[in-house]
Amino acid sequence: MGEAVVDDIVAVLPPLLQSLEALGFIARHLNPPDFGAVMEAAGTPDQALKAVRPRLAGWPAEFADVQTSLAAASDAALAAFDGLRAVQHGNGDLMAVFRALRYVPRAQEALYPLAAKLPPVSSFFVDPAMREDADLAARLARPASDNTGMMHDHNEPGSRGGFSLYAPEYYSPDRAWPLVMALHGGSGNGRGFLWTWLRDARSHGAIVVAPTATGSTWALMGEDTDTANLARILDVVRSRWNVDPDRLLLTGMSDGGTFCYVTGLESASPFTHLAPVAATFHPLMAEMADAGRLRALPVYIVHGRLDWMFPVQVARQTRESLSAAGADVTYREIDDLSHCYPREINAEILSWLRG
Repeated sequence: MGEAVVDDIVAVLPPLLQSLEALGFIARHLNPPDFGAVMEAAGTPDQALKAVRPRLAGWPAEFADVQTSLAAASDAALAAFDGLRAVQHGNGDLMAVFRALRYVPRAQEALYPLAAKLPPVSSFFVDPAMREDADLAARLARPASDNTGMMHDHNEPGSRGGFSLYAPEYYSPDRAWPLVMALHGGSGNGRGFLWTWLRDARSHGAIVVAPTATGSTWALMGEDTDTANLARILDVVRSRWNVDPDRLLLTGMSDGGTFCYVTGLESASPFTHLAPVAATFHPLMAEMADAGRLRALPVYIVHGRLDWMFPVQVARQTRESLSAAGADVTYREIDDLSHCYPREINAEILSWLRG
């Protein structure tokens, strides 16, 4: 690379990565009564990013791919902060916060192709606890294997029923890999929710599939068009990758977590483990479930004590109902978690999945 281009990258990457980390902090700690305090704690890395954004212009054509990725990621991160700052200053509501945070996975998707070229980007997409792991660094430094990385199947923005997938670049078919099927929340989509798991899948060695519901959200009422679609997607994935039949995890957030129960407690469910996050549950679901299916079924329940949508008492009752029905329940209640996804739990869930 030319010296000027290198100087521009060195100027842009730190505030860009700091902005993305700050946005992740906001998404994790979002709680309506504390929004102002969370924004204050996140700081102002967007100001530094905005100051260096003009440096991503006028590059030589041979570096257009790097320029395009950095520019798109920067613009999405700045758009997220612009939306959040508007609410911080009294112009908007909680829904505006959620809309602003939808820019975060777009920024990550734009940036990820540079993980193979720029070590700081590769490090960003690694579990912080494993950034000094020499073996992992060596695996990630090798050329990507065939049929790996990020891919999308009929999962463009606005589409329904498709899926996005990530297979670690060091995937090899000579062993079976754990699979995580992660279901988005009610207003989300699989393409965005994939990023909730990618860093941990890349670090700990798992295939992640993030489907999009066939309807506006998962089939919690009325005709269930989602269970058959998840089975179809699972069949597609198993036909292309060597998936461990004993480590098939169905997890999800909010409506996605609730649908883990709806479909995962069916006797015909192919999933070996369930991990609903911030979900709701009715005791009748345990009573109506197949007793053989529930017996010793590993279920990892994650819920926040501050959850304002589904109060934590619901999760506590779910633990009791499923345990009484014979399920092997692990319960994780997080004191500072509201109705958000706690990405720090992913490594623990993967360890539990591996047994």
